[in-house]
Amino acid sequence: MIENTRNSQAPDGSWGVHAENSTVAERPDPLAYQCRLPLSSTTLDMVANLVRSHLKKIGSRWRKLSPGRIALIVLAVLRHDQRLADMADAYQVSASTVRRWLLEVIHLLATRAERLDRALNKLARRGGAVVLIDGMLIPTRRRTGADNRPNYSGKRKMHGLHVLALTDEKGNLIWVSAARRGRTHDVTAARHDHITAHLRAAGLGAIADLGFLGLDDDPDNPVIITGYRAARGRRLSAAQKEANKLVARERAANEHAFGDLKNWRVLTKLRLGARHATALLRALLVLTRTEVSR
Repeated sequence: MIENTRNSQAPDGSWGVHAENSTVAERPDPLAYQCRLPLSSTTLDMVANLVRSHLKKIGSRWRKLSPGRIALIVLAVLRHDQRLADMADAYQVSASTVRRWLLEVIHLLATRAERLDRALNKLARRGGAVVLIDGMLIPTRRRTGADNRPNYSGKRKMHGLHVLALTDEKGNLIWVSAARRGRTHDVTAARHDHITAHLRAAGLGAIADLGFLGLDDDPDNPVIITGYRAARGRRLSAAQKEANKLVARERAANEHAFGDLKNWRVLTKLRLGARHATALLRALLVLTRTEVSR
């Protein structure tokens, strides 16, 4: 039986949880592990300041842990997908308290995410010419009842939530869409968000994969650049194959951006409620942009 749990900091700055057992001598020694949090102090300070400002705004005079500790717990859950009960035991709070802190920080970060039009206009002012657009499926647990089929992606053969993301030419994330049902097609999501209208308003173009064929409704003045798809009985010419290679080469940076986003292991298999998925994605967008800049 574990009687005491405490935290300690290693010389390299990583934090660990140590459990002490002093009840029965015949039992094995307690196990202890340390988990490095590969994030910069800038990110930790930014989240801690958000929590500190929020507590001052709502007039909260006391929390069991300091804003810095709350930020550390939330970042550990998001980065390593730590179980809430494990983090609660380590800091001697309840799992419901950790969940409340997690949702609080997620929504505070989500409010800092830019809207689509503002993100595109800012990129245009910096001299950007094109953006990269792609879709991603976030795996979730299988739903029950009427929500089962709409969240099943026939393309990827799993349940999940669909999200669109825009990056610049270097692979820096600039915007993510709302989370939608897993069966949503890329073109349907892009039309719902009026991607082409926002691109024309900002004077930008976009490079996309074959999943976005048919999105641009103005062939005389296209803003969406895609490759060519071969059809039955109609092979691609040498020029079309070369164009597909150029598009794939430019889109490689987009895959790096998705890799940066998936480094937050909470997206490995989402266990939060679907109603919090959009706020979570936008919070991770803010954190990713703080950590990664190409």
